[in-house]
Amino acid sequence: MNSTKYNKSVVLAYSGGLDTSAIIPWIKDNYKLKVIAFVADVGQNKKDLQGIKEKAFLSGAFECHVINLKDEFVQDYVYPILKIGALYEGNYLLGTAIVRPIIAKAQVSLALKLGANYLCHGATGKGNDQVRFETAYAALAPQIKVIAPWREWNLHSREELLVYLKERNIMTTATLEKIYSRDENVFHMSTEGGLLENTWNVANEDCWVWTVNPKLSPDLSEYILIKIEKGCVVSVNNHSLTPLKCLEKLNLLGSKHGIGRIDIVENRLIGIKSRGCYETPGGTIIMKALRAIEQLVLDRESLQWREELGLKMSSLVYDGRWFTPLRKSLQSSIDSLANEITGEVGIELYKGTVTVVQKRSVNSLYSEEYATFGKDDVYNHSDAKGFINIFSLSSRIRALKNKK
Repeated sequence: MNSTKYNKSVVLAYSGGLDTSAIIPWIKDNYKLKVIAFVADVGQNKKDLQGIKEKAFLSGAFECHVINLKDEFVQDYVYPILKIGALYEGNYLLGTAIVRPIIAKAQVSLALKLGANYLCHGATGKGNDQVRFETAYAALAPQIKVIAPWREWNLHSREELLVYLKERNIMTTATLEKIYSRDENVFHMSTEGGLLENTWNVANEDCWVWTVNPKLSPDLSEYILIKIEKGCVVSVNNHSLTPLKCLEKLNLLGSKHGIGRIDIVENRLIGIKSRGCYETPGGTIIMKALRAIEQLVLDRESLQWREELGLKMSSLVYDGRWFTPLRKSLQSSIDSLANEITGEVGIELYKGTVTVVQKRSVNSLYSEEYATFGKDDVYNHSDAKGFINIFSLSSRIRALKNKK
């Protein structure tokens, strides 16, 4: 590596959109740095990646690196949060939040490899992503300085960004007509802005990208079989697949039936509430399948502990604290519990609903002999009297004391 080639350089997390297209010339104007565009392929629309290197160079990039992160993303980031049952505020499967740490990690790795002096992102000063990116940078490479243009420049609107590029004769496919802000990866599609900014407005079909309107989905339900080993989906309809291929297959099946749509208002980390329409079809199916096997395998206290772990992990991921000892500890805990989460789940997909209709596991604690409402020879009903006397003892003592 030429040690002088990357002197005075910055690695920019580049998407090819209007913001990062304007950031390249802005950095060159204001910091006099060589801009190395870093593109993370995390499963976004292939059209977004077509010609992205050329677009970066037209904006003035010194180099452009496109790195495929899809397999690592699903295996090492998506599957662990599904395994632990992480749902932010009870609904959100963290599709945008969970992709930020792997993007930041790959960006930092490139910067260290090249010997770049700065890291840069295009997150705004109102959102969560600025925190997620910079917290990851701090954990992985605290010695590298950070540039956050949205907190520094005097460009405040889409119109101003377009004028800025036009003044520098930089071509862009962006227009003023963009209504929604969208973020896409192989796990998730989010849509924000536009009519969604008024919470009384009903989301229209323009607010959904991946999934069929459940009302217009097939009138016949579809049955699928999912196999799980140690908390990870390994097979769909008897086809063994990689984590990435499992998710992609389930995305297709789920989208066809309108699975995985949510329209929510969430609490951002910085204190602002925001509304978004999120689509996570494959993830929604996997979450249902995992929870079904847990019902068979985990005892009550273990299941309650898993739920606590999921709640803690959801806040941790949302807040951008992936690269922390706490995340490693939470993940180790769920990996221990998930050793027994193995089995098969039969699922019916129908007009936006995911219904578990069959489940079995070699590690199941469910016993038909004990659970039956019919006659059995394994459970002595009279044993319950002593249990109830002990279980209710504190209530009995309290009642007697109050009576006195």
